[in-house]
Amino acid sequence: MRKHYLDNIRWITVLLVVLYHVIYMYNGITAGGAGTVTDFRGQDIIQYILYPWFMVILFIISGMCSRYYLENHTDKEYIKGRTLKLLVPSTIGLLVLGWAQGYFNMAMADAFKNIPENVPGFVMYIIMVISGIGVLWTIQVMWVCSLILVLIRKIEKGRLLNLGENVNVWCIILLGVVVWGSAQILNTPMISVYRFGIYIFTFLLGYYVFSHEKVTDILAKYSVYFIAAAVVLGGLYTYFYYGKNYAEQPYVNNPLAIAYAWFACLAIFGVMKRWGNRTGKVAAFINRRSFGLYIFHYLALSVAAYLMVVCGNMRGIIVYLISVVAAYGGGFLLNEIVSRIPVIRWCVLGIRKEKKGV
Repeated sequence: MRKHYLDNIRWITVLLVVLYHVIYMYNGITAGGAGTVTDFRGQDIIQYILYPWFMVILFIISGMCSRYYLENHTDKEYIKGRTLKLLVPSTIGLLVLGWAQGYFNMAMADAFKNIPENVPGFVMYIIMVISGIGVLWTIQVMWVCSLILVLIRKIEKGRLLNLGENVNVWCIILLGVVVWGSAQILNTPMISVYRFGIYIFTFLLGYYVFSHEKVTDILAKYSVYFIAAAVVLGGLYTYFYYGKNYAEQPYVNNPLAIAYAWFACLAIFGVMKRWGNRTGKVAAFINRRSFGLYIFHYLALSVAAYLMVVCGNMRGIIVYLISVVAAYGGGFLLNEIVSRIPVIRWCVLGIRKEKKGV
């Protein structure tokens, strides 16, 4: 039976990722983007509200969906499917389209002036490709998580699944302490988004704990309490760390950040399992295209930001409004175009052939 609440969490989270990137593009807190375009900075609060949990919840969902898939498929089929869906777009797709994202990233950072004119074109292409990884880091890490899961399954032979099914509400809450511990390890230097520790662990929690109906029923039962805890912790996190770089240590993985992220995830799963386990035409439409929106939205946003701010020196709220249209509209449009181009759709989206009705 289709678990609509998981689909709904996924596509809603992707929509929030797009909104986050619109705010991030013109933020005054972290490096990157096109620079600030308004004197008012209150909108930067959205980054503190979203950043601690939205990637964590996507990894939990990915782990849950892996469990459901592996109930009826072999490890070999699983790895083959994950490689097509995750590794191909984040490697071959990066070579096909990443240079474009890299170009705009470098142009907005004024990086080309630091590159000698005699650099060979092929070397410049590689530099732009590396600079254009952007949002693809997520699916790269998910592919690694998938390999680790297959290895662990061969070792534990189902024993951990039985253990994960029998947790109570206090065990679920206290798992947040272990999540905090995982956030302290396997963090790559300089490139702060590759937080392997917390993402691998929460992916495994998705597989071994959250995939059980008994566990999500507990989350639904206590959802109101989790909401209250998340609101309080999120407010405290924003209050104490507003103005600090929320994407880097120690602000990204301190106890308050992880506590907020954990209770936000518990609250979202509980609320959606309790009240959001249904779908409709709009939800189904967005859900089918959410992966493409995730892949393409930042390129569309970057083009708009470059033209408006870097080239046109535009400022004001109109920049945000146009950027919202560009990110969502451009992301959907690029997905519709690329998903219909043979070979390219395989490289960028992991689609073997166009699916009718999609």
